[in-house]
Amino acid sequence: MRRYLIDTAPLAALLQGRPRAATLMRPWLLGHEAATSVLAFAEVTEYLSGFPDAAQRQDTLRVLLREVTPYFLTYPILERYTEIRRQLRPPHGPGLIGDIDTLIAATALERRLTVVTVDADFQRVPGLEVLLLPRAELRQR
Repeated sequence: MRRYLIDTAPLAALLQGRPRAATLMRPWLLGHEAATSVLAFAEVTEYLSGFPDAAQRQDTLRVLLREVTPYFLTYPILERYTEIRRQLRPPHGPGLIGDIDTLIAATALERRLTVVTVDADFQRVPGLEVLLLPRAELRQR
């Protein structure tokens, strides 16, 4: 049963074998509780393209996705995206967050998952369960 939707920065930290990320998320992998959005996959792929061994790192990411279920966009997720934007748009809410983050939040809401992230903007999404990680901890080697 999936419980966690891993956002871009924690996914990249896990991929790089950062100790805090591995300690936190390895049990989720073993318990088949981890998922991500194809949008986070795309953002991590973009990040990896800046490394000289990008192809090897992207292969490692694909292997990781054998244990971290990638969710694709669906019509219900896109409809939830619209609802979130309307809730966040002033005067109803505090203001919009990025479109990719909104789509990731919509995916988590539709799949009833907790978003694991370093981005506090997710906390502004009504009804979204968020596990906010300290960015500095994920950078530690």
